Amino acid sequence: MPETASPVRRGRSLRFAAAFLVLLALIGYVVVQYVTGGGTPRCVVRTAEGDGPSYELTSEMAGNAATIAAVGTTRGMPERAVTIALATALQESALRNIEHGDRDSLGLFQQRPSQGWGTPKQILDPVYASEKFYEHLAEVPGYSRLPLTVAAQRVQRSGFPQAYAKHEPDATLLAAALTGRASATLTCETKSGGGPGDPARVRTELTRVFGPEVLPKGGSGRGRAGDASEQELTVPAQAPMGAEDTAGAESGGQGGGPGTTGGRRGWELAHWAVARADELRIEEVSYGGRVWSARQSADGWRTDDSGGDGDGEDVADEVRIRIAR
Repeated sequence: MPETASPVRRGRSLRFAAAFLVLLALIGYVVVQYVTGGGTPRCVVRTAEGDGPSYELTSEMAGNAATIAAVGTTRGMPERAVTIALATALQESALRNIEHGDRDSLGLFQQRPSQGWGTPKQILDPVYASEKFYEHLAEVPGYSRLPLTVAAQRVQRSGFPQAYAKHEPDATLLAAALTGRASATLTCETKSGGGPGDPARVRTELTRVFGPEVLPKGGSGRGRAGDASEQELTVPAQAPMGAEDTAGAESGGQGGGPGTTGGRRGWELAHWAVARADELRIEEVSYGGRVWSARQSADGWRTDDSGGDGDGEDVADEVRIRIAR
């Protein structure tokens, strides 16, 4: 009589076959992602010199970090406050706007509705959550001179207060870029393909985080945001009248002040646009003679040879944001 495979041998063969099919599927997925340029878009922030430490994060994380920073500077908070807020969000949520946590904790800072931080809907709004964090931080006496862990703990009341310290280097890099102190230091990838962007949505997001003064009312052209039907916005790089350049008041800065080539306000706006590029379908950002484009995002910020951002005083005061058609 012919031999038949034992149940053990048949089971082992089936497991090998299943494992082989899984491996083939994994290889196929990796090949497709490589060929199509898919996968999770990534961002990287570096020191201004480019030869120091760097920090890599997803575009979701970068977008949330940009919101936290913009809310802070709009409130007139110094760069140190932004660093504290970013380190806190890195520890609490890894800069993700999550809908779960310990007990009823939610959002970027894991704020709890039961502890008076707001409703779940409010806390899950990154702008609101950031505003509440800064509101409480501002009430901590001398917070800017305290160790980061102490300042964050005075706001958060965490069971693991020392955990914030490990995020301070990365938060410092992010804060320098997102407050505009370090120019051309944040770059991001975007997904290939996708539909057109919505200029009206970009305008809305700009005013939500920077306040209504960020865009002059009405009209179009130089120094003004274009009409909602246009795919390019021109945003003034000067701080609103009467606003102080508080983002770097405590730590000094590099580059010029607002309204100059490499100025803080301009680079703050430019980095915000790059950090939100994947979500808002922004395909190009130019400022201060430099340009970032989605198609050449691997090259980071390049010298702008198009003639759109030269060395003249007028164009140095504008951030141009081109939205995908």
